[in-house]
Amino acid sequence: MYSKKTIIGLMSGTSLDGLDIACCEFDYAEQKYTYTIKAAATEPYSEEWKNRLQTIHTKSALEYALTHVEYGRLLGNIVRNFIKEHNLNADFVASHGHTVFHQPANYLTAQIGDGASISAIAQLPVVCDFRTMDVAHGGQGAPLVPMGDKWLFPDYHYCLNIGGIANISFDENGNRKAFDISPANMALNYFANKIGLPYDKDGERSGRGVVQSDLFQELNTLDFYQSHSAKSLGREWFETVFLPIVLKYNYSTGDTLRTLVEHIAFQIGKVCKTKGNILITGGGAKNKFLTERISNYTPLCQVCIPDTLLIDYKEALVFAFLGLLRMEEQVNCLKSVTGAGKNSIGGAVYRI
Repeated sequence: MYSKKTIIGLMSGTSLDGLDIACCEFDYAEQKYTYTIKAAATEPYSEEWKNRLQTIHTKSALEYALTHVEYGRLLGNIVRNFIKEHNLNADFVASHGHTVFHQPANYLTAQIGDGASISAIAQLPVVCDFRTMDVAHGGQGAPLVPMGDKWLFPDYHYCLNIGGIANISFDENGNRKAFDISPANMALNYFANKIGLPYDKDGERSGRGVVQSDLFQELNTLDFYQSHSAKSLGREWFETVFLPIVLKYNYSTGDTLRTLVEHIAFQIGKVCKTKGNILITGGGAKNKFLTERISNYTPLCQVCIPDTLLIDYKEALVFAFLGLLRMEEQVNCLKSVTGAGKNSIGGAVYRI
């Protein structure tokens, strides 16, 4: 077993805010992992790259392959510049990539960002493609963060991440359970964008709206919310199932945002029913109105909002940790979380 490792974690989420990059040091002693985030930053995407990532699922196979390589080269340059700027030494890079397709029922999940290109430019080994092995074993390939939650945040009963999608993990009867709960910033940002805002800061617009009960009730009856097995969400489901329902009501943006916030908080409340504490990270942790509504629906729980560094970079931290487990040839994906036929060691490795 290693003593200390320094790993650069990369995360690009469905909300397309930019690339999160975090240099993380891990130590292992007395059967416990500890971590330090030594440096972190978010590299915003140019309008060109934001558009490419938003539309690549509609392009030709050749365009997809070219984007996979070019995005990998972009990541490699970001890592190289980050290391230089912060005067860092790292053992390797762990990259989530950017999800383009996620159809586990078809044994398909695809995250672009060519690991060989990252490695060649950053001049470091790279672990990437974390989800494919689990999907090949019949799992959802998501969420993967729960393994990090289990080992890095053992003092919390629930670990809730509110990014483009809200997902959660917790221990139940000795097993780690985790799943996607509902669309979150993916939906909120979509409607904030309609009135020229990148996002609804602090939930100010949603806080002035009115809950529309017919939309609220229809969203809550969706089949996804009735399933209690391992489950995950992707862009395809949001665009083809969720969004058309919201759009057909044609409510004002304020009322739509207000109803969506209530929907997200309600669905979280259905999960966090037992007494405990909830660690909330991801961009949604900064949405004061949303966290207030979550508190309303989780009366038995204490909602815990950590410092900004952890809010912003927890997923990059966890993927660095998953990369560490991969390099140590330890399980980093749990069948109890994803519904796969077996636990697995996920991740392709590129060495310089």
